[in-house]
Amino acid sequence: MKPPLYTIRSLVHAYDGGPPVLAIERLSVAAGSILGLVGPNGSGKSTLLKLLAFVEKPTRGEIRFKDRPAAPFSDAVRFQVTLLTQEPYLMRRSVHANVAYGLKLRGRSRDCRRQVAAALSLVGLAAERFADRKWYQLSGGEAQRVSLAARLALQPEALLLDEPTASVDAASAELIKAAVIRARDQWGTTLVIASHDRQWLYEICDDSLHLFRGRILESGADNLLFGPWQPGPAGFWHKPLAGGGVLRVPPPPDDQAVGVLDARAVSLTARGAASPPGLNTLDGVVSRLVLEKNTRRIVATISVGLLALTVKLDPERVQALHLYPGKAVRIHFAPQAVAWCDPA
Repeated sequence: MKPPLYTIRSLVHAYDGGPPVLAIERLSVAAGSILGLVGPNGSGKSTLLKLLAFVEKPTRGEIRFKDRPAAPFSDAVRFQVTLLTQEPYLMRRSVHANVAYGLKLRGRSRDCRRQVAAALSLVGLAAERFADRKWYQLSGGEAQRVSLAARLALQPEALLLDEPTASVDAASAELIKAAVIRARDQWGTTLVIASHDRQWLYEICDDSLHLFRGRILESGADNLLFGPWQPGPAGFWHKPLAGGGVLRVPPPPDDQAVGVLDARAVSLTARGAASPPGLNTLDGVVSRLVLEKNTRRIVATISVGLLALTVKLDPERVQALHLYPGKAVRIHFAPQAVAWCDPA
């Protein structure tokens, strides 16, 4: 196992004396790994990336880099860690000047034109076409790729990406994926990536963390189930779903509690199959199938009205059910499989 590049202990972070927005007791990120961060807006993903980039200092706790204490903007991390924010920031200069800027700061401007061309090539931009363009002559996807090229040119030890595909087209998303994988394979760069695009993450990440309300959820927290919940028969609570169907869950701590459902606790059958007694049974449609890189299992997203549920299946099961996007299927899981998030 590779040694950790990052080690977090007893971390708590809050803004302006407010309640904690992030609370992580312990976390290690292996050197040379690709770690995905998933979770709804406000879950703490961007805050965690800023702390890992050492542009902010945690309110309490410690972040160690290569097993050494590190402070924001210190020499130990200043030229080894770089963050790509969701909104690409480019200086009012040419593409070449933007990509070369970090190299010059680090005293690595020798053969700068070649280094810039190589970085642009990594993100699918030809230097002969783009190097002399001004920042305002770029599309949103091109601007994001130029911003990424500026960071790849530095060959950092850690590259942190916040929603790198949020505002780009599918072709740009694929080029960004290829570029970050190459950074890991070619230079051993460690990547931590926050994204709502789970398919994109599943295809490249060695592991993923699910954040909710500033905390890391247990492994397997693939589905979040939101209230409001109502008391129902047999001691269960329930929630009617748009388009038909009812979710049944164990008694929640309150009617707005958030449930967690492990994708491995969900089974899938053909539409019309017999419903085992005592289980939640919901009819839905396959909206997406993707291979999970680290397990080689197929991650299926099933749309049940406005609810999207994730199911993890062996490839053999996918073949047996003849699954494809658009196919009608039936979901089953026990109400007792739903756990409740810590209200804190």
